[in-house]
Amino acid sequence: MLFWILTGVVSVLVAGALALPLLRPRAAPEEQSSDVALYRDQLAEVARDLERGTLAPDEAERSRIEISRRILAADGRGGPPARQAPEGATRLAVALAGALVILGGIAGYYRLGAPGYPDLSLANRIAQGDAVRDHRPGQAEAEAAAAQLPRPEVEAPADYLAMVQQLRDIVPTRPDDQQGWTLLARHEGALRNYAAAAAAQAHLVEIRGDDATVGDLQLLADFMVAATAGQVSPEAEQVVRRIIARDDQNLAARYYLGLLYAETDRPDIAFRLWRGLIDSGQGGIHVELARAQIEDAAMRAGVNYALPEAPGPSAADIEAAGDMTAADREAMIRGMVDGLAQRLASQGGPVEDWARLITSLATLGETDQAGAILAEARQVFAASAAAMAQLDAAAASAGLSP
Repeated sequence: MLFWILTGVVSVLVAGALALPLLRPRAAPEEQSSDVALYRDQLAEVARDLERGTLAPDEAERSRIEISRRILAADGRGGPPARQAPEGATRLAVALAGALVILGGIAGYYRLGAPGYPDLSLANRIAQGDAVRDHRPGQAEAEAAAAQLPRPEVEAPADYLAMVQQLRDIVPTRPDDQQGWTLLARHEGALRNYAAAAAAQAHLVEIRGDDATVGDLQLLADFMVAATAGQVSPEAEQVVRRIIARDDQNLAARYYLGLLYAETDRPDIAFRLWRGLIDSGQGGIHVELARAQIEDAAMRAGVNYALPEAPGPSAADIEAAGDMTAADREAMIRGMVDGLAQRLASQGGPVEDWARLITSLATLGETDQAGAILAEARQVFAASAAAMAQLDAAAASAGLSP
């Protein structure tokens, strides 16, 4: 109600400001300017001097001609006299201006505003976001809802599928076999059975207890969020908080925490978390996910934000590639792949770069070289279950043996 009262008062004030100049009575125009009156007095004085005989007739005539010329010049500078508008037309103009302001404002609000909605202060929005977070679905409920969504088919060799089925049959009979549960979680993830992968990884984390690494927890968070089609459940949030307690700069945990706030009407917090990821200059899947969503979060938070260009080929490079012949384009891709391979061999890099090199080599038909890179990467990242899962996914995408 307060909104409509304020809107009505403002509309009346604006309409009044427009109508006041129209309603104000106009001052009557002066018949003569001060200059014209002065010149006419001079003409009268010339006539009196002529009557008294103090001015010769020829001189009086010359004076009258000169004064008349000045009167005409002064009268011309004054312009035509202003005319008073008819009173009826003035009142009609006032009514139309008032209707335009008031009715136009109401129509604009119904088109762009939110009629019927109560006042939504920042405190109320924060409270609503807290309520949404407190009452969001649990992991099991979110997984059940995600299971109803279409899921792409994963192609894999028959012997690989048979091996995974053996793991499913044998590993549950060995509840303390850490290696078995590691393999089961990794391969369920490679087949995109994320709910099963999350369950296996959760069991592995439970077995390891305090010895569970940040990588173990990160992989669990990855599987849990993937199993719910991107929803951060309360159980997944607990895992994320455990990661942050041990590594407050962890990219995955900061991304998922931002995703939680983006899903619960706090895009301002999501934006701050994701901007920190992007500005860090680091790479990886979680940074790319943040880049894909940060502009929407900035818009919803009312922040003017321009996403910086991602590292890699520039827009000009991509445009130039479109004009290349097939041979030239393949040569350019070959150069990029060779450059990536040399950098990883000399400087190393994150597991995402190794996975990209593996799939790129397979795309170029060099499966033997891709297999050799895969074997080397598995040695480099043997201690990280999360990295091994990404390498296995890259191997499956490249059609290499698991």
